[in-house]
Amino acid sequence: MTERERFIKTLECEEIGGRVPHFELVYFLTMEKFGRIHPNHRNYEQWNQMSHAEQKLHIEDMADLYIETAKAYDHSAIFVQTPVTALDHMQWLLETIREKSGDEYYLMMHGDPTWAIPTGDDMVEFAAKMYEEPEELNEISKRRVEEHVKMADYFDQHGHLLDGFTLCSDYCFNVNPFFSSEMFDELIAPFLKEIITEYKKRGYYVIKHTDGNIMPIVKQIADCGPHAIHSLDPQGGVEIPKVREIIGDKIALIGNVNCGLLQTGTDEECEKDIMRSLREGMATGKGYIFSTSNCVYTGMPLERYEKMVELWRKYGVYQ
Repeated sequence: MTERERFIKTLECEEIGGRVPHFELVYFLTMEKFGRIHPNHRNYEQWNQMSHAEQKLHIEDMADLYIETAKAYDHSAIFVQTPVTALDHMQWLLETIREKSGDEYYLMMHGDPTWAIPTGDDMVEFAAKMYEEPEELNEISKRRVEEHVKMADYFDQHGHLLDGFTLCSDYCFNVNPFFSSEMFDELIAPFLKEIITEYKKRGYYVIKHTDGNIMPIVKQIADCGPHAIHSLDPQGGVEIPKVREIIGDKIALIGNVNCGLLQTGTDEECEKDIMRSLREGMATGKGYIFSTSNCVYTGMPLERYEKMVELWRKYGVYQ
């Protein structure tokens, strides 16, 4: 079974036996590990001034780096992320990754049209609109959904090289969701459900990502029909057994290793948390993908992440 097949079967909550799939939504430590800048940290403002040959070198280098990362840590999936946003060039990158790696890895991209927590610069204005002009926000959401459906159609019509979309709008702080349950139902859920349905119609898998304390809205997220929920953040008080109790065992769960501890905790605290995550995630014998509770971000000690991977390789095996 390829890593891609293991990942997909886990998204479908089938029993797979053997090792639990592993991936990271983002692995930014490529400079520390490989001496190369992560694609998302590169500046391609002059992309359209490059010759085709120069663009090809960059596409090949990005594809190689994604594949090298997956090989180094036995990732089952690759989240393709780059500042080069033109659909035809994103397609070019997907084609290059597939040419170099075959169907070994599950490939995904960001594709979330729903509102996220606004920045500090416009949070007050946005919060006022939620209560005073929700219709205007919903009209924008409708247009965004249409744009994302067109994007999905483009990739579908050009070889369907993507396996799925990961919806990366964050809804929650560590303490509580930014959107109340009522506001979530009005401003987020209809459009989240619609885009998930449209992606599924086209044969794509859907992972819904949000950090923070998702517990007050996790049932509402699950009811929108994603194949999986990521990243189950312990810093937001999210525990796998409690999530399972609320949403059942038909949706896969991804994550739950405490990123904060990986950066600032003791070795003993980190190991204990990693083992807890594996134990609780593997409890049902299916539907669990091992990952950190956010991403492997810049500043996280490389040795801590590699210790996490070492423990997963040793103990992340279904008996």
